[in-house]
Amino acid sequence: MPQCKGSEVIVDFLLREKISHVFGVCGHGNVGMLDALYGVRDKITLISPRHEQTAGHMADAYFRVKHHPAATLTSCGPGSANLVMALMNAYADSSAFLALTANVPTQQFNRGPFQELYRQKEADFPSVCRPIVKRSFQPTRVEMLPLALRLAMETMLGGRPGPVQVDIPFNLFQETAEVNPEPAAGTARPKRPGAAPEDLERALEMLARAKAPVLFIGHGVTLAEAARELTAFAERLTIPVIASPNGMGCLPMNHPLSLGFIGRNGAYPANQAGRHADLVLAIGARFDDRSASSWMEGYSWNFPATKLIHVDIDVAEIGRNYPADLGIVADARVFLRQMLAELERRGSERPERKEWLTAIAGWRAEWEDYIRPNFAIDTTPIRPEPLVAAIRKVLPDDAIISLDSGVHHNWFMQFWEARRPQTMLNAWGFSAMGFGVSGILGAKLAAPERVCVSVCGDGGFTMTPHVLCTAVEYDIPCIWVIWNNFAWAAIRDIQYGLFGGREIGTAFYAGENRAPYNPDFAALARAHGVAGQTITRIGDFAPALEAAIAGGKPAVLDVHVDAEVRPPATGAWALPPIPHKEPVFGRRLRAADLALPASR
Repeated sequence: MPQCKGSEVIVDFLLREKISHVFGVCGHGNVGMLDALYGVRDKITLISPRHEQTAGHMADAYFRVKHHPAATLTSCGPGSANLVMALMNAYADSSAFLALTANVPTQQFNRGPFQELYRQKEADFPSVCRPIVKRSFQPTRVEMLPLALRLAMETMLGGRPGPVQVDIPFNLFQETAEVNPEPAAGTARPKRPGAAPEDLERALEMLARAKAPVLFIGHGVTLAEAARELTAFAERLTIPVIASPNGMGCLPMNHPLSLGFIGRNGAYPANQAGRHADLVLAIGARFDDRSASSWMEGYSWNFPATKLIHVDIDVAEIGRNYPADLGIVADARVFLRQMLAELERRGSERPERKEWLTAIAGWRAEWEDYIRPNFAIDTTPIRPEPLVAAIRKVLPDDAIISLDSGVHHNWFMQFWEARRPQTMLNAWGFSAMGFGVSGILGAKLAAPERVCVSVCGDGGFTMTPHVLCTAVEYDIPCIWVIWNNFAWAAIRDIQYGLFGGREIGTAFYAGENRAPYNPDFAALARAHGVAGQTITRIGDFAPALEAAIAGGKPAVLDVHVDAEVRPPATGAWALPPIPHKEPVFGRRLRAADLALPASR
């Protein structure tokens, strides 16, 4: 067997697995690996952002768009510690990347050298990452690298995707050994499990008896690339579809069967359908607190009166928050294909569900009558609804938007119309600020032919403004639309609503008069060499966004948005023990109030 440096083993692995991008920041701990990447710079692109968190978010978003992993490379100590936020965000949202973290040389383990975590266990950084990755590996000899890397790849992509860490002591990059090759892991997701025949039969029987069924889809449908099968299945059985943010677009949201998002900031028809449904078929969805109105009966769902079929590739998610009448461990696409094939075999007719669809049409009309006038309001600062509508009107259907946590995300959950899968990237489960701001760079690298726009809060943008440096250095033509309301407005609104209107620490002020303050984001952009424009009237926004797209260069649009207008709650959200607020539009309806149609 040939003598190989550890860094050469890693590079060979990346090439064989067709990992074409590495996002990382240099440090003394990984300089030996940087030298190996120099030798393959025509095959593997190294992007070096100004912060490791951004590197991780770029890799996360890259996978969400391409469903093919990228790698990150970070140095020992603080360099890899800065990656923790991004690992948490990817892990919570079932996104994947290969985190190559450097550590101190094995010869110095447990001596407390520069940047070693050693007081509980030698070279103990993997202990920091274990709760937030699918698996952590720490090879300590060059000969151990091939197996660790193959297992890392298979673990990362097998079943429910997630990030994986390979922690590599410094000396392994430069030491040599005779290395036994491992077979290629292959980046295609292995072995998609399917449902048992008896479970398919029971699911179809339950659906046939249901008078008011809904589909609830999450990121599992997106990850399985099951949009075509989902659409065919919903149309075949005439079942309305409710989507989590990471499932949006799997059924085009302008489709007659699409109801949008559910929960506090969901659409009223979705919450009404959830409350009235007699059967829910959930596929690749978790029933987290925001999509279940904190699991309080009658605000979004009415389990257990409503029957539940819960399909997920991860058995641990089935029945976590609501007991399932039928739990099925299966890949979303395989399950939907099985169901369609069984319907075809049976020659089942398409049910009309006239009464159910008529009720939904009535809720749509009520909701439209309530919200539509707000889309025509022209104010300074800009009202949120026409801004969301203007972005939708300008962007092509295949454009990718990324969103951080914040009040702007609440508006997009309620009113965005995603028309294709993998076009709305959300920091949902862990809700890391900086994901949308940074991740849009990775999205653009994954899909260079598509328009990529980060819609980000002013708070989130100021956490990671250095993304502009990276956009210029590597000529990544993303657009940042800064939702500038001079506050951590989502949290300020919670203070206002739950603490008697008192506010401290959630809005941005400066000067003796405590005037609202933010930097001049357009000027900040220009200082980086990025086109920047401040917008205070809705009529100026669409032309500015169109010009930014046509310019083909990085651009920032600093949009002043009215912070005093809040998304109308149609469900609820609880922060115990504080009493929660009731919906602004619609009302709580428990199963006992509804006389749900029997689905048994």
